[in-house]
Amino acid sequence: MHKIWVADDDEAIRMVLEESLKSAGFLTSIFSNADSLIEQLKTDQPDLIITDIKMPGTHGYDLLKHINDNFDHIPVIIMTAFTDMQAAIDSYGGGAFEYMPKPFDLDEAIEIMNRALEGKPKTKGLKVKPSSEIIGKASSMQLVFRAIGKLANTNATVLIQGQSGTGKELIAKSLHKNSPRYDMPFVALNMADIPKELVESELFGHEKGAFTGAVDRRIGRFEQANGGTLFLDEIGDMPLECQTRLLRVLSNKEFYRVGGDKPIKVDVRILAATHQDLHSLVSLSRFREDLFYRLNVIRIEVPKLKERIDDIKLLATAFLKMHSDSLGEELRVLSKEALEYLEKYDWPGNVRQLENICYWLTLMSPTQNIKVEDLPSEIKDHEIVESEASLDWERGLALWLKDLSDTKDSDLLDIVGPKLDKILIQTALDKTNGRKNEAAILLGWGRNTLSKKIKELGL
Repeated sequence: MHKIWVADDDEAIRMVLEESLKSAGFLTSIFSNADSLIEQLKTDQPDLIITDIKMPGTHGYDLLKHINDNFDHIPVIIMTAFTDMQAAIDSYGGGAFEYMPKPFDLDEAIEIMNRALEGKPKTKGLKVKPSSEIIGKASSMQLVFRAIGKLANTNATVLIQGQSGTGKELIAKSLHKNSPRYDMPFVALNMADIPKELVESELFGHEKGAFTGAVDRRIGRFEQANGGTLFLDEIGDMPLECQTRLLRVLSNKEFYRVGGDKPIKVDVRILAATHQDLHSLVSLSRFREDLFYRLNVIRIEVPKLKERIDDIKLLATAFLKMHSDSLGEELRVLSKEALEYLEKYDWPGNVRQLENICYWLTLMSPTQNIKVEDLPSEIKDHEIVESEASLDWERGLALWLKDLSDTKDSDLLDIVGPKLDKILIQTALDKTNGRKNEAAILLGWGRNTLSKKIKELGL
């Protein structure tokens, strides 16, 4: 029978975990601080340790370091209510097996513990310059933070998917800055901003005389990023012929400059991003299927701002502070009523739009306390638009299906079904703060059905 030790200064958490672990068949010892657990290690050792981060006395990260230095065979799971990106990065970078933001689903937590007890390798500690620029506490953002924490210490190609303005490039920079490549170049290139005929030259460079106007040799973005990271934004807009060359570089780690005859070897990590549905582009023959599967092995889904309403106050406060500092203006503060209007808005431009509005408010608000009447008209008038749109959602769905049917001869349900399931599941999880049992009840599904669909959809 496996022995699991739990360290947490929250008595309620200790009681719940002790009861749950005993019911699952584990021998459990509970500690109210890390110091008493370290003392117990002198005479006994568990098979797994679960620890909070912030406790009186020894910090959870110090406990993690002590375990890695002296009992490297014992896996450690970090749990914390301080759910920001740096917590995830510090946990995985410090050698934790897993990172669980509170509140967590008990059934899922026990699954993680079982995986840790199977003897799978722990992540190795990594000394990098910590960098945390992404703000968020919503459950949908915790999935993003965990992904960044796990992927930072790898060279894996990652596809970052999300609407415009959600912060895809910020996530790419965080993956780079918290990786072993942090002191090497980070080169970003937006495919949508480059004329089709210049994409190859931008990516791979060209030799003198390769084409009209090529008066000198030019180093492309791949060579500029050698040793570091190349971020290809809006990759869905990359021309098909360039997709073929990109696939070859991903496979062989070498390429030719335009007009060149010598292969150039590079060591570059590729991060890609798009707001488009690449799977649909594949079905329309606008994106290579083999490249799609090469990029889509590891995907980070960035939530829309409307899907992380809990973060609007945090983000707005940070943006107002940033712009007041940069403009030399008095700090503006949102009134409760103004914040409610922001939280009801749809945010088609996502986080970027919120930042722009905070800049506008810093300049235009007549007083430090921002009232409803100080908000831009698109925010104040939104409730009327929202009520009209809510009455017409069926018509909007019908129009979308009609457009889709124009490009598809069959299998409409295979396309529409997963999208509807994804919206339903995300809505239920946001409503229940990530608690799967409650989400399953809200949806009218069984717990196993919900878990299966989450895995199928890659949520």
